[in-house]
Amino acid sequence: MTGVLRAYFPILRSRKEILKEIQSKGELNRIFNGWEEKYQEEFLDFCTGAKGVKMLYDFCAKAILDPELYPERIEELISLLLGKKVKLLKVLPNDNTRIADETSLLIMDFLVQLQDGSVVNVEVQKVGYAFPGQRSACYCADLLLRQYLQVRKEMTKETFSYRNISNVYTIVIFEKSTAEFHQFPDKYLHKFKQKSDTGLKINLLQEFVFVALDIYKQNHQNKSIKKRLEGWLTFLSSDEPEDIIALIEKYPDFKTMYEQVYEICQNIEQVMGMFSKELYELDRNTVRYMIDELKEENQRQKEENQRQKEKIEQMEAELREALKKLEEYKR
Repeated sequence: MTGVLRAYFPILRSRKEILKEIQSKGELNRIFNGWEEKYQEEFLDFCTGAKGVKMLYDFCAKAILDPELYPERIEELISLLLGKKVKLLKVLPNDNTRIADETSLLIMDFLVQLQDGSVVNVEVQKVGYAFPGQRSACYCADLLLRQYLQVRKEMTKETFSYRNISNVYTIVIFEKSTAEFHQFPDKYLHKFKQKSDTGLKINLLQEFVFVALDIYKQNHQNKSIKKRLEGWLTFLSSDEPEDIIALIEKYPDFKTMYEQVYEICQNIEQVMGMFSKELYELDRNTVRYMIDELKEENQRQKEENQRQKEKIEQMEAELREALKKLEEYKR
Protein backbone atom coordinates (compact mmCIF):
# COMPACT_ATOMS: atom_id res chain seq x y z
CA MET A 1 0.00 0.00 0.00
CA THR A 2 3.00 2.32 0.33
CA GLY A 3 2.98 3.14 -3.36
CA VAL A 4 -0.75 3.81 -3.25
CA LEU A 5 -0.41 6.28 -0.37
CA ARG A 6 2.49 8.00 -2.10
CA ALA A 7 0.20 8.65 -5.06
CA TYR A 8 -1.92 10.75 -2.68
CA PHE A 9 0.99 12.13 -0.65
CA PRO A 10 4.06 12.63 -2.90
CA ILE A 11 5.94 14.13 0.06
CA LEU A 12 6.36 10.64 1.55
CA ARG A 13 9.93 9.35 1.47
CA SER A 14 11.11 5.80 1.00
CA ARG A 15 12.36 3.55 3.80
CA LYS A 16 15.82 3.60 2.22
CA GLU A 17 15.97 7.41 2.21
CA ILE A 18 14.93 7.67 5.85
CA LEU A 19 17.35 4.98 7.04
CA LYS A 20 20.16 6.66 5.14
CA GLU A 21 19.53 9.96 6.94
CA ILE A 22 19.32 8.24 10.34
CA GLN A 23 22.53 6.31 9.80
CA SER A 24 24.37 9.42 8.64
CA LYS A 25 23.82 11.15 11.98
CA GLY A 26 25.40 9.54 15.01
CA GLU A 27 22.87 10.71 17.61
CA LEU A 28 19.87 9.72 15.50
CA ASN A 29 21.42 6.33 14.82
CA ARG A 30 22.02 5.83 18.55
CA ILE A 31 18.42 6.68 19.37
CA PHE A 32 17.06 4.47 16.60
CA ASN A 33 19.16 1.48 17.62
CA GLY A 34 18.01 1.93 21.21
CA TRP A 35 14.43 1.18 20.25
CA GLU A 36 12.98 -2.33 20.15
CA GLU A 37 12.71 -3.68 16.62
CA LYS A 38 8.90 -3.42 16.64
CA TYR A 39 9.15 0.29 17.39
CA GLN A 40 11.78 0.80 14.71
CA GLU A 41 9.37 -0.77 12.22
CA GLU A 42 6.46 1.28 13.53
CA PHE A 43 8.46 4.48 13.12
CA LEU A 44 9.53 3.64 9.58
CA ASP A 45 6.02 2.56 8.62
CA PHE A 46 4.67 5.83 9.99
CA CYS A 47 7.17 8.05 8.16
CA THR A 48 7.05 6.21 4.85
CA GLY A 49 3.30 5.65 4.71
CA ALA A 50 3.62 1.86 4.75
CA LYS A 51 1.10 2.24 7.54
CA GLY A 52 -1.04 5.31 7.86
CA VAL A 53 -0.75 8.09 10.38
CA LYS A 54 -1.73 7.37 13.96
CA MET A 55 -3.54 10.60 14.70
CA LEU A 56 -3.56 9.81 18.41
CA TYR A 57 0.19 10.11 18.67
CA ASP A 58 0.48 12.99 21.11
CA PHE A 59 2.36 15.28 18.70
CA CYS A 60 -0.04 14.52 15.83
CA ALA A 61 -3.20 15.21 17.80
CA LYS A 62 -1.88 18.46 19.22
CA ALA A 63 -0.73 19.69 15.81
CA ILE A 64 -3.96 18.84 14.00
CA LEU A 65 -6.54 19.64 16.69
CA ASP A 66 -5.18 22.83 18.21
CA PRO A 67 -8.35 24.86 18.94
CA GLU A 68 -6.40 28.12 18.74
CA LEU A 69 -5.11 27.39 15.23
CA TYR A 70 -8.01 25.36 13.83
CA PRO A 71 -11.21 26.37 15.66
CA GLU A 72 -13.33 25.23 12.73
CA ARG A 73 -12.13 21.63 13.15
CA ILE A 74 -12.94 21.56 16.84
CA GLU A 75 -16.24 23.28 16.19
CA GLU A 76 -17.28 20.62 13.72
CA LEU A 77 -16.12 17.70 15.89
CA ILE A 78 -17.98 19.02 18.95
CA SER A 79 -21.11 19.70 16.85
CA LEU A 80 -21.13 16.13 15.57
CA LEU A 81 -20.58 14.61 19.01
CA LEU A 82 -23.23 16.74 20.72
CA GLY A 83 -25.65 16.30 17.84
CA LYS A 84 -26.28 20.00 17.41
CA LYS A 85 -24.62 22.91 15.64
CA VAL A 86 -22.28 24.87 17.90
CA LYS A 87 -20.09 27.91 17.41
CA LEU A 88 -16.85 28.45 19.30
CA LEU A 89 -16.45 31.72 21.13
CA LYS A 90 -13.02 31.29 22.72
CA VAL A 91 -10.48 28.83 24.09
CA LEU A 92 -10.30 28.83 27.89
CA PRO A 93 -7.25 28.13 30.08
CA ASN A 94 -7.47 24.58 31.37
CA ASP A 95 -6.54 25.32 34.97
CA ASN A 96 -8.87 22.98 36.78
CA THR A 97 -7.52 21.32 39.91
CA ARG A 98 -5.76 18.17 38.80
CA ILE A 99 -3.09 16.07 40.35
CA ALA A 100 -0.12 16.35 37.97
CA ASP A 101 0.31 12.63 37.44
CA GLU A 102 -3.32 12.27 36.36
CA THR A 103 -2.32 13.55 32.92
CA SER A 104 0.16 10.75 32.20
CA LEU A 105 -2.35 8.81 30.08
CA LEU A 106 -3.71 11.96 28.51
CA ILE A 107 -3.15 12.45 24.80
CA MET A 108 -4.60 15.93 24.74
CA ASP A 109 -7.33 18.05 26.28
CA PHE A 110 -8.77 21.47 25.67
CA LEU A 111 -11.47 23.66 27.10
CA VAL A 112 -13.63 25.96 24.97
CA GLN A 113 -16.58 28.24 25.46
CA LEU A 114 -19.40 28.28 22.93
CA GLN A 115 -21.29 31.35 21.79
CA ASP A 116 -24.32 30.34 23.87
CA GLY A 117 -22.10 30.46 26.96
CA SER A 118 -21.77 26.67 27.34
CA VAL A 119 -18.39 25.25 28.30
CA VAL A 120 -17.00 22.12 26.65
CA ASN A 121 -14.08 20.08 27.97
CA VAL A 122 -12.68 17.59 25.44
CA GLU A 123 -10.35 14.85 26.73
CA VAL A 124 -8.57 12.31 24.55
CA GLN A 125 -7.30 9.40 26.66
CA LYS A 126 -5.05 6.49 25.72
CA VAL A 127 -6.61 3.99 28.13
CA GLY A 128 -10.06 4.29 29.61
CA TYR A 129 -9.25 2.86 33.04
CA ALA A 130 -7.63 6.18 33.99
CA PHE A 131 -10.89 8.05 33.39
CA PRO A 132 -13.73 6.43 35.36
CA GLY A 133 -17.17 7.99 35.70
CA GLN A 134 -16.29 9.44 39.09
CA ARG A 135 -13.35 11.35 37.60
CA SER A 136 -15.48 12.62 34.73
CA ALA A 137 -18.09 13.86 37.21
CA CYS A 138 -15.44 15.63 39.30
CA TYR A 139 -13.98 17.41 36.24
CA CYS A 140 -17.44 18.47 35.12
CA ALA A 141 -18.33 19.73 38.61
CA ASP A 142 -15.06 21.65 38.72
CA LEU A 143 -15.86 23.39 35.44
CA LEU A 144 -19.37 24.21 36.63
CA LEU A 145 -17.96 25.77 39.79
CA ARG A 146 -15.45 27.78 37.74
CA GLN A 147 -18.26 29.14 35.60
CA TYR A 148 -20.36 29.98 38.66
CA LEU A 149 -17.49 31.89 40.30
CA GLN A 150 -16.80 33.77 37.06
CA VAL A 151 -20.45 34.80 36.66
CA ARG A 152 -20.65 35.89 40.31
CA LYS A 153 -17.52 37.95 39.79
CA GLU A 154 -18.89 39.66 36.68
CA MET A 155 -22.34 40.44 38.11
CA THR A 156 -23.57 42.31 41.15
CA LYS A 157 -25.42 40.62 43.97
CA GLU A 158 -28.65 42.22 42.73
CA THR A 159 -28.29 41.15 39.09
CA PHE A 160 -26.92 37.65 39.65
CA SER A 161 -29.19 34.75 38.74
CA TYR A 162 -28.46 31.04 38.54
CA ARG A 163 -30.11 31.15 35.13
CA ASN A 164 -26.95 32.88 33.93
CA ILE A 165 -25.06 29.62 34.41
CA SER A 166 -24.74 27.70 31.12
CA ASN A 167 -24.40 24.00 30.34
CA VAL A 168 -21.11 22.21 30.90
CA TYR A 169 -20.23 19.33 28.56
CA THR A 170 -17.51 16.77 29.19
CA ILE A 171 -16.47 14.82 26.09
CA VAL A 172 -14.07 11.92 26.66
CA ILE A 173 -12.59 10.06 23.68
CA PHE A 174 -10.91 6.74 24.51
CA GLU A 175 -8.31 5.09 22.31
CA LYS A 176 -8.84 1.93 24.38
CA SER A 177 -12.06 1.69 26.36
CA THR A 178 -12.76 -0.27 29.52
CA ALA A 179 -14.78 -3.45 30.05
CA GLU A 180 -18.00 -1.55 30.79
CA PHE A 181 -18.07 -0.20 27.24
CA HIS A 182 -17.51 -3.64 25.76
CA GLN A 183 -20.74 -4.82 27.34
CA PHE A 184 -22.29 -2.83 24.47
CA PRO A 185 -20.15 -4.12 21.57
CA ASP A 186 -22.24 -2.41 18.88
CA LYS A 187 -22.30 1.02 20.58
CA TYR A 188 -19.35 3.38 20.50
CA LEU A 189 -21.05 6.69 21.38
CA HIS A 190 -22.64 7.12 24.82
CA LYS A 191 -24.40 10.28 26.02
CA PHE A 192 -25.39 10.97 29.62
CA LYS A 193 -27.42 13.65 31.35
CA GLN A 194 -29.47 13.72 34.52
CA LYS A 195 -33.08 12.67 34.20
CA SER A 196 -35.95 12.50 36.66
CA ASP A 197 -37.98 9.36 37.40
CA THR A 198 -41.26 11.24 36.88
CA GLY A 199 -40.72 12.98 33.55
CA LEU A 200 -40.21 16.37 35.17
CA LYS A 201 -37.77 18.37 33.03
CA ILE A 202 -35.20 20.53 34.81
CA ASN A 203 -31.88 21.52 33.26
CA LEU A 204 -29.20 20.34 35.70
CA LEU A 205 -26.50 21.68 33.36
CA GLN A 206 -24.04 18.75 33.29
CA GLU A 207 -23.85 16.45 30.26
CA PHE A 208 -21.33 13.82 29.19
CA VAL A 209 -20.31 12.18 25.91
CA PHE A 210 -18.05 9.11 25.87
CA VAL A 211 -16.54 7.84 22.61
CA ALA A 212 -14.94 4.37 22.41
CA LEU A 213 -12.71 4.48 19.33
CA ASP A 214 -11.68 0.82 19.64
CA ILE A 215 -15.33 -0.29 19.50
CA TYR A 216 -15.99 2.05 16.58
CA LYS A 217 -13.05 0.53 14.71
CA GLN A 218 -14.27 -3.03 15.37
CA ASN A 219 -17.76 -2.18 14.16
CA HIS A 220 -16.65 -0.41 10.98
CA GLN A 221 -14.14 -2.88 9.60
CA ASN A 222 -14.75 -3.36 5.88
CA LYS A 223 -17.62 -0.86 5.96
CA SER A 224 -17.87 2.30 3.89
CA ILE A 225 -17.89 5.73 5.54
CA LYS A 226 -21.40 7.15 5.23
CA LYS A 227 -21.56 10.03 7.70
CA ARG A 228 -19.31 12.92 8.61
CA LEU A 229 -18.97 11.70 12.24
CA GLU A 230 -17.82 8.32 10.93
CA GLY A 231 -15.21 10.21 8.92
CA TRP A 232 -13.88 11.92 12.04
CA LEU A 233 -13.83 8.71 14.08
CA THR A 234 -12.03 6.89 11.25
CA PHE A 235 -9.53 9.74 11.13
CA LEU A 236 -8.88 9.44 14.87
CA SER A 237 -8.87 5.66 15.16
CA SER A 238 -7.38 4.05 12.06
CA ASP A 239 -3.87 3.98 10.60
CA GLU A 240 -4.76 1.51 7.86
CA PRO A 241 -3.82 2.92 4.42
CA GLU A 242 -7.03 1.66 2.84
CA ASP A 243 -9.08 3.49 5.50
CA ILE A 244 -7.14 6.69 4.90
CA ILE A 245 -7.71 6.49 1.16
CA ALA A 246 -11.41 5.74 1.62
CA LEU A 247 -11.70 8.72 3.98
CA ILE A 248 -9.99 11.29 1.77
CA GLU A 249 -11.93 10.10 -1.26
CA LYS A 250 -15.19 10.54 0.65
CA TYR A 251 -14.15 13.78 2.39
CA PRO A 252 -11.16 15.38 0.60
CA ASP A 253 -10.62 18.06 3.27
CA PHE A 254 -9.15 15.43 5.62
CA LYS A 255 -6.24 15.12 3.19
CA THR A 256 -4.93 18.49 4.39
CA MET A 257 -4.66 17.17 7.94
CA TYR A 258 -2.72 14.09 6.86
CA GLU A 259 -0.42 16.30 4.80
CA GLN A 260 0.30 18.37 7.92
CA VAL A 261 1.58 15.31 9.73
CA TYR A 262 3.62 14.11 6.78
CA GLU A 263 5.15 17.58 6.65
CA ILE A 264 6.24 17.13 10.28
CA CYS A 265 7.80 13.80 9.29
CA GLN A 266 10.20 15.56 6.93
CA ASN A 267 12.18 16.69 9.98
CA ILE A 268 13.47 13.28 11.04
CA GLU A 269 15.40 14.64 14.02
CA GLN A 270 12.33 16.38 15.42
CA VAL A 271 9.92 13.53 14.83
CA MET A 272 12.33 10.97 16.33
CA GLY A 273 12.51 13.06 19.48
CA MET A 274 8.72 13.20 19.71
CA PHE A 275 8.43 9.48 18.96
CA SER A 276 10.96 8.70 21.73
CA LYS A 277 8.80 10.66 24.15
CA GLU A 278 5.76 8.66 23.03
CA LEU A 279 7.61 5.40 23.76
CA TYR A 280 8.71 6.67 27.17
CA GLU A 281 5.14 7.54 28.09
CA LEU A 282 3.93 4.21 26.72
CA ASP A 283 6.38 2.31 28.96
CA ARG A 284 5.53 4.47 31.95
CA ASN A 285 1.82 4.05 31.41
CA THR A 286 2.15 0.29 30.96
CA VAL A 287 3.87 0.05 34.34
CA ARG A 288 1.21 2.24 35.96
CA TYR A 289 -1.53 0.20 34.32
CA MET A 290 -0.05 -3.05 35.68
CA ILE A 291 0.30 -1.53 39.15
CA ASP A 292 -3.29 -0.29 39.14
CA GLU A 293 -4.53 -3.64 37.85
CA LEU A 294 -2.66 -5.39 40.69
CA LYS A 295 -4.13 -2.97 43.24
CA GLU A 296 -7.62 -3.62 41.92
CA GLU A 297 -7.07 -7.39 41.98
CA ASN A 298 -5.74 -7.20 45.55
CA GLN A 299 -8.76 -5.13 46.56
CA ARG A 300 -11.13 -7.63 44.94
CA GLN A 301 -9.33 -10.45 46.72
CA LYS A 302 -9.58 -8.65 50.08
CA GLU A 303 -13.29 -8.09 49.53
CA GLU A 304 -13.78 -11.73 48.58
CA ASN A 305 -11.80 -12.88 51.64
CA GLN A 306 -13.94 -10.61 53.84
CA ARG A 307 -17.11 -12.07 52.33
CA GLN A 308 -15.83 -15.60 52.94
CA LYS A 309 -14.87 -14.69 56.50
CA GLU A 310 -18.32 -13.27 57.17
CA LYS A 311 -19.93 -16.34 55.64
CA ILE A 312 -17.86 -18.67 57.82
CA GLU A 313 -18.65 -16.59 60.91
CA GLN A 314 -22.35 -16.76 60.07
CA MET A 315 -22.16 -20.54 59.60
CA GLU A 316 -20.31 -20.89 62.93
CA ALA A 317 -22.97 -18.76 64.64
CA GLU A 318 -25.74 -20.89 63.14
CA LEU A 319 -23.90 -24.04 64.21
CA ARG A 320 -23.50 -22.75 67.77
CA GLU A 321 -27.18 -21.87 67.85
CA ALA A 322 -28.08 -25.34 66.60
CA LEU A 323 -25.84 -26.98 69.23
CA LYS A 324 -27.39 -24.78 71.91
CA LYS A 325 -30.88 -25.88 70.91
CA LEU A 326 -29.74 -29.51 70.82
CA GLU A 327 -28.38 -29.25 74.37
CA GLU A 328 -31.66 -27.70 75.53
CA TYR A 329 -33.58 -30.48 73.83
CA LYS A 330 -31.49 -33.16 75.63
CA ARG A 331 -32.26 -31.59 78.98
